[in-house]
Amino acid sequence: MADLDVGDVAPQFDLPRDGGGSLSLAALLGKPIILYFYPQDDTTSCTNEAIGFSQLKPEFEKAGAVVIGLSPDSVKKHDKFKAKYNLSVDLVADEERKVIEAYRLWVEKKLYGRTYMGVERGTFLIGRDGRIARIWRNVRVKGHAEEVLEAVRAL
Repeated sequence: MADLDVGDVAPQFDLPRDGGGSLSLAALLGKPIILYFYPQDDTTSCTNEAIGFSQLKPEFEKAGAVVIGLSPDSVKKHDKFKAKYNLSVDLVADEERKVIEAYRLWVEKKLYGRTYMGVERGTFLIGRDGRIARIWRNVRVKGHAEEVLEAVRAL
């Protein structure tokens, strides 16, 4: 399966979201969408990333953009995660990893010499037309939300 590239049509999704209901890409078209993938709720890097995007949410909204965090965690875990850290970004649950796989982020990882399958931290900026405008892979959390905001402003 080839990687996704800038200019490709973003794979569609319709997933359960925190607080109930669902979010779909189709319903959000017409505005820039930041879809960031992270491995797990309530881990250090994932928490820092979610807080970073939440702190900048008013700036993303000013730029007309929507920020969505996606992980394989359940809606129930997302609800607890949002409440614990007062997060304002939308979180969607991809428990079957279909969207994670469609975006090519279910990858082989290594930790302490052990190999396992997991979610690669990645962010996709999807333009108003539903095409991928920018991709960040193997994201380093520090400064990432700010970098994504600059990219949104440049659209």
